[in-house]
Amino acid sequence: MMQIINSNENDVNTIFEFYDHAIAYQKTKFNKHWQGFDLPVIEKEIKENRQFKIVQDEKVVCIFAVTFNDPAIWGEKDKDKAIYIHRIVTHPAFHGNNYVKHIVKWAIDYCVKNGIDYVRMDTWGDNQKLIDHYQGCGFTFMGISAKMNDVSLPKHYDCISLSLFEINIKKKLQHGNV
Repeated sequence: MMQIINSNENDVNTIFEFYDHAIAYQKTKFNKHWQGFDLPVIEKEIKENRQFKIVQDEKVVCIFAVTFNDPAIWGEKDKDKAIYIHRIVTHPAFHGNNYVKHIVKWAIDYCVKNGIDYVRMDTWGDNQKLIDHYQGCGFTFMGISAKMNDVSLPKHYDCISLSLFEINIKKKLQHGNV
């Protein structure tokens, strides 16, 4: 059985282990990679119930975080009611199980229950494999951002462009796709 549940303080080491795996994987597949994350950021996400894990057969197989505003990346569009998905990491032993689709379904359900209009996410602007993957998971490609230059963002965002994605919940509801 698979569940998406909140991470807790006992998951901190697992979360950082997953980030280490992701960075190592990114280094083998692409010319950019995450620069690591600060413990206080992760602890804050856990405390605010914004850090999640996918548990399958009593094993953590995937993690991700959410936020409800992202002005540095989304600018004026940040005024919309949206949930922003960040830092999806699947443990290497479970790659290929398409957990992003489960996260998307979870996020859409969350939006419907909470009156939120959009599910959004971003990735590096020139990672065509991820662009294609996210579109295959139901996201609409919204274009490429201007180069990031905001000290509030993690270091790996510095001076890069991002591919932006969203799912419009109202459109999905109108077309019966929820």
